[in-house]
Amino acid sequence: MDRERTPPPVELLATMGVVRVPVPVPFIEAGGPANVYVIDEEGGGLALFDAGIGTPEGRAALEAGFAAMGRSLSEIRRIFVSHGHIDHYGYARAAQDASGAPVFCHVRDHDKLTWRDRTDERLQQYLEWLVRLGADQALCESVRAHHDLLVTMARPVEQVLPLAPGERLRFANFSAEVLHLPGHTPGLSCLWDEEHRVLFSDDHLLEAVSPNPLIDLEGEKVPRHRALVEYLRSAVRVRALPAQLIAPGHGAPFANHVQLIDQLLGFYARRQARIVELLGDGPLTPAALAPLVFPRAKRSQLFLILSEVIGNLELLEEQGRVARREVAGQFIFERTGAPPV
Repeated sequence: MDRERTPPPVELLATMGVVRVPVPVPFIEAGGPANVYVIDEEGGGLALFDAGIGTPEGRAALEAGFAAMGRSLSEIRRIFVSHGHIDHYGYARAAQDASGAPVFCHVRDHDKLTWRDRTDERLQQYLEWLVRLGADQALCESVRAHHDLLVTMARPVEQVLPLAPGERLRFANFSAEVLHLPGHTPGLSCLWDEEHRVLFSDDHLLEAVSPNPLIDLEGEKVPRHRALVEYLRSAVRVRALPAQLIAPGHGAPFANHVQLIDQLLGFYARRQARIVELLGDGPLTPAALAPLVFPRAKRSQLFLILSEVIGNLELLEEQGRVARREVAGQFIFERTGAPPV
């Protein structure tokens, strides 16, 4: 959908001592290269908000970005990771090795950076949960293959320090409040500069694509994180911010975030209506619903579309519009007849 937008005041980033370095990622669903924000520190040196991915192409792009600034990775003093997805933390360990800089992230995403979430035991937990959602052998094998592939794109960070909600980070030319905005991941955090009205939104708010509400077990057999439920609550919080510029995790900075969020809320409302309509023919597992909601999805996207469907089902369940029950070890959902909220 085309959206009319006022040209954003991107020159703000330069006056704030911020340079955006786009880093290519091999996942088309990400919405383009991942942004690394290089920020001037008080007293000299640099901070990073996100660190890109640890592929050869990612490393080359980041090094080229530093070279264009006439700076060196050795000048990095702090590394802030917005959330524990590999396209945002994959190069953090290498940047740390080059500089000795500490790495910060919200505690609920620490296991992703340290790879405690990448053990065989954790993988088995995910596979067992997917089976309860109705996943077949093909989906489980796709998840296993993706798990094995990602270890080639990052190195674990041995020690991760907490990035606390409400903490104020001071840089050379601005300060920013840490906003914990769970949804895309349990620990996703953004930076809000109230003075300049700039939100570093990472993957919470993207202009070109809707952020995936991904299944996240956090080491538990039954997840407490309901990704889409939390995401939409976080989106309402961000909608209330008087932001004039959004510096996202993928793509160029943009304005008019209220319009974008309203479109996003409408998009999810339509998707939920479609799911309720599909359940009119009888109860289904989330995995059986997924290809009906996304009939053109590729095999590599099976986990993403199942995450999207269970996220919407959890929201509909909270609203009382669908109910779940477990049959033979699998969840099935049926509509209740309750009106939309």
